[in-house]
Amino acid sequence: MVTSLSLPPFNYLIINFFSFSLFFIFLIKKFDHHKNKKFYFIYGWFFGFGYFVTNLYWISISLTFDQNFRALIPITLIIIPSFLAIFYGLVSYLFILLKPKKIISSFLLFSLIFGSLEFVRGSLLTGFPWNLIAFSFSNQLEILSITSVIGTYGFNLFCISLFTSPAIFILRDSKRDIGVCVFFLISMIILYVHGSNYEKKFKNIKKNSFDFKVRIIGSNIKLDRFYSDIDPTLIIQDLIKISDPIFDENIIFIWPEGILPGISRDELIEYDWLFNEKFTENHLLIIGINNQSENGGSKEYYNSLSIYDNKLNIINTYDKINLVPFGEFLPFENILRSIGLKSLTNNHQSFSSGNKRNIIEINRKKFSLKILPLICYEIIYSGKLFHNSDFDLIVNISEDGWFGQSIGPRQHFVHSIFRAIESGKYVVRSSNNGLAAIVNPLGYVEKSVKLGQSGYVDLESIKKIQPTLFSKYGNKIFGLLILLYIFLIFSFNRIKNE
Repeated sequence: MVTSLSLPPFNYLIINFFSFSLFFIFLIKKFDHHKNKKFYFIYGWFFGFGYFVTNLYWISISLTFDQNFRALIPITLIIIPSFLAIFYGLVSYLFILLKPKKIISSFLLFSLIFGSLEFVRGSLLTGFPWNLIAFSFSNQLEILSITSVIGTYGFNLFCISLFTSPAIFILRDSKRDIGVCVFFLISMIILYVHGSNYEKKFKNIKKNSFDFKVRIIGSNIKLDRFYSDIDPTLIIQDLIKISDPIFDENIIFIWPEGILPGISRDELIEYDWLFNEKFTENHLLIIGINNQSENGGSKEYYNSLSIYDNKLNIINTYDKINLVPFGEFLPFENILRSIGLKSLTNNHQSFSSGNKRNIIEINRKKFSLKILPLICYEIIYSGKLFHNSDFDLIVNISEDGWFGQSIGPRQHFVHSIFRAIESGKYVVRSSNNGLAAIVNPLGYVEKSVKLGQSGYVDLESIKKIQPTLFSKYGNKIFGLLILLYIFLIFSFNRIKNE
């Protein structure tokens, strides 16, 4: 439970040196007293349950908006942490099952199993790579710059080793073992120096100015709009007012995810009269808006990002691929709908998943821009977002009101920092009831609209850097690190035996 305090927004990462080391020491010492390996799954499960129950409690807040789901709140508080804790149970069980006799090999094996199963957790079924221990470093951007090379999972593997390394002082087979612990501590300095040099190079890069502004909107419109039949006209008027369009300035406006209740992508043009006075040919609009289509006589619904001109003609669109279970689609829908359940964010039925995420190229008379569209929690996936790095910006739109006044919106925002560093691209994030911001390729937040406020920030220029190593090879680099750990485990074991 205490380990959760190392995560955003607290970031007391010093805690991890104690909790991870003590957990590792506990497993080793307990192994000396009894050999029943089944108990070790339980030990790991309790470690994981304590961790997740304290940092994912906010998921249950999303169930408070619909009476049909409120009865599930106590179950959700227990079931989700219980399921995720299974991975931590497997960590300790597999570790004891395969444990070498020598402490350094055991230390490396523990890190390897832990890091590998965290990758599995982020990939299995729909995947939920939330609150990897690597996020403890979200405030140490110099050190975090290494994710541009090894990615988040690679860095997470390093973090597990780093936080567990003090245990070697207590469990060492000889004084020489301390060298491994010292290596991981010194590596912190090396990573900091690397990050500082990376930052200096970035600062010397010349800015490329746009002939237009990208205006990212942060709004604070309540979720009641989905349940209280609020007139979407009022919301559009509020958003136009926040956007502050200027007649003769070229501006691309970015509005949050699903911000307009009850209006589909093709129906927005019916509200053109609201835009006519304020929007001119100098303006484009990127907005999160639902889409529906006919397929075999039945309707399908999509959570979409769409681009409109000032006349509300559709220029391009993207349908979300990675949907949120229960939030956007209902697993076993036919069964669960029969007992009154439905997806939270769609009053009709589950959203359908889009086919493919392509780079959207905006080529207009006054605008030239390539964007990678990501809707809401699609930004949490490391190494799976794109294959072609030929784009200018990552555009992330989100609705964070489902998290309430919890730590959820801050945890969600941190993923933007990691994706910016990994990809070497600017991330612009428009959010309702969350953080709207511009994050540069170093992970620094250049401008932001604070949580709970409405406003906008403008992006007028960017610095382009060479594609990062991670953007080229993705999680293949994590695979190489796994092979390196396996090699080291066998090498240390052989050296000790000799």
